[in-house]
Amino acid sequence: MTSRFRTFALSLTRPQKIAIMVVADVIALPICLMLGYLLRLGEADYLEQYGFAAATVMALATIPVLYLSGLYRNVVRFFDVRMLRTTGVSLAVLAIGTYGITIALGAHPPPRASLLIYWFIAFSYVLFSRLFVRHLLHQSPAARLKRPRVAVYGAGEAGFQLVNSMRDGRTHTPICFFDDDSRFVGRHLSGLRVYGMDDVIRVVYGADIDEVVLALPHASPERRKFIVNRFASMGILVKTLPSLDQLAESSALEYTIREVQIEDLLGRKSVPPMEALFSRCVQGKCVLVTGAGGSIGSELCRQILSRRPTTLLMVEHSEFALYTIELELKTRFPNCQVIGVLGSVLDEPLLERITRVHRVDTIYHAAAYKHVPLVETNMAVGLRNNVEGAWVVAKVAAQNRVQTCVLVSTDKAVRPPNVMGASKRCAELIFQAYAAESDVQTTFSMVRFGNVLGSSGSVVPLFREQIQHGGPITVTHADITRYFMLIPEAAQLVIQAGAMASGGEVFVLDMGDPVKVIDLARSMIEMSGLSERSETNPEGDIEIRVTGLRPGEKLYEELLIGSHVSRSEHPRIMSSRENSLSLASLDVLLRTLLGQCRQNSEPGMMSALQLIVPEYAPYSQWQRPTGDTAPPAQPVRALLSYWQDDVPSVAPTGRTALSR
Repeated sequence: MTSRFRTFALSLTRPQKIAIMVVADVIALPICLMLGYLLRLGEADYLEQYGFAAATVMALATIPVLYLSGLYRNVVRFFDVRMLRTTGVSLAVLAIGTYGITIALGAHPPPRASLLIYWFIAFSYVLFSRLFVRHLLHQSPAARLKRPRVAVYGAGEAGFQLVNSMRDGRTHTPICFFDDDSRFVGRHLSGLRVYGMDDVIRVVYGADIDEVVLALPHASPERRKFIVNRFASMGILVKTLPSLDQLAESSALEYTIREVQIEDLLGRKSVPPMEALFSRCVQGKCVLVTGAGGSIGSELCRQILSRRPTTLLMVEHSEFALYTIELELKTRFPNCQVIGVLGSVLDEPLLERITRVHRVDTIYHAAAYKHVPLVETNMAVGLRNNVEGAWVVAKVAAQNRVQTCVLVSTDKAVRPPNVMGASKRCAELIFQAYAAESDVQTTFSMVRFGNVLGSSGSVVPLFREQIQHGGPITVTHADITRYFMLIPEAAQLVIQAGAMASGGEVFVLDMGDPVKVIDLARSMIEMSGLSERSETNPEGDIEIRVTGLRPGEKLYEELLIGSHVSRSEHPRIMSSRENSLSLASLDVLLRTLLGQCRQNSEPGMMSALQLIVPEYAPYSQWQRPTGDTAPPAQPVRALLSYWQDDVPSVAPTGRTALSR
């Protein structure tokens, strides 16, 4: 019966639904007035004394008054408190108007107390009639299926709205609250009891909780990580609410609940950009991005267009990647000039032409091969793309007097044991050499950061896919550690680097302490509501398998070569002095290296590479026995601990900027 009514109601057109509501109200509201008479006067005989003039006026006035109040325009399934308030005021106006019009018509006016009684009866009718229909419409087949039993962590405003939304949506069953605040523990909110963290195990297992939703939009990353790990260790799936801004509409609350992302567990807040720096080299300028179809390049393009450049030029050698990002950006920013250029950074005439014709102001060079094992086994191609590509970009920028040119580098460029890292260090040296030239008007700078979460080749999507397939998760070494940052953080750092540069700096974001990759894998297993399969837990769900270091892979990464640091405009971005080469001497070494690349001589390429990057030590010199552990990576903040407010900044030439 209920399902047939729901099907019938949903099949009606909007005018048909309004017509049914109008007819029902025209009939019911005069009856409500007659009931008000009866309750006030006590006997039905008195009704004849007052006649039916007021009831007739009520029927005629019902439609325009309630229509103007918006009651008929409101969707019954989303009947809210604001609509109730409007309805109450409208019914009061209707009652008072009925009294006045009855007198104006010369009829016997109804008792004033009966109108007050009428208001309560009519309001109850409107409320319960709409709620009844709403209840019937929510009784879908899906609503009768087993719904997850949910505990809400956070007995505040966000938690209160979330529980009410769950009850309206009927897709989850709220069971209880958890909260750290002892003032709430033991009390009830929205009819549910609030428990403390000491009761977690007893309540979760006793009440058969399926999920926990964090309603703590402003909790610190450390606190969120602790809570997630606590419930994940019990096999409970944890979800979260993004922010209180997204909780303004209670009807949308359930759609803002999302799975806890791995970035929630890194234990640090994202580094916000400084607005003045963020716009300085972009707003009102012509900007060129190489490697625009990659993870960093595409995010750079998005961030740049949000700052209203005159033109964005995107250079990309992959046709599909360029098509994808160009389509997205032209859809999102229809009023901005976006030009896709299909080509390689090795094509010097192409880069020279577009830079000259469009009078480019700023270049962000993000085009590079970044996968360590692939570059290690394809040495010649990797060196040409990463080294010669940076050389071409720097040369074109200097010749065309581009204002700012920023290189996207990597922490693998610091004391590299692999070809990819050494090639990026070469690229840094090229930019440093051009920055040191007195006749070059372009400001060259570099950005060095660690692993970017969510980028192509990142361990996070790899681990997620391995978990979805039932494992095992593959980790190359039990002690391997990495620095992690978010894609927006990386793009914002690149853009700010150009704004702060005076020439030759390498900017590095403080990404907190390095994270053990195996701990990251365990956190992702727990976040999925699963357990690790190990010798101590043979019945677990997902195995973590150590496969051994790949060629050229380091156990740990570093952010700095030198240790002399000074401040910059951004409070978390600093500078460090590093060695550099003159452009004249570097020119000879680069020609030797690229000559070996054309001959595809691996020994020759490695020897030439070591002449440019003396700290480059091929993988065989770094490889350790499986049982050895890596020396702990030194956190950035430890290197900066000696700062004094009165320490003068070092000279700009050859500087490396460090984000603290």
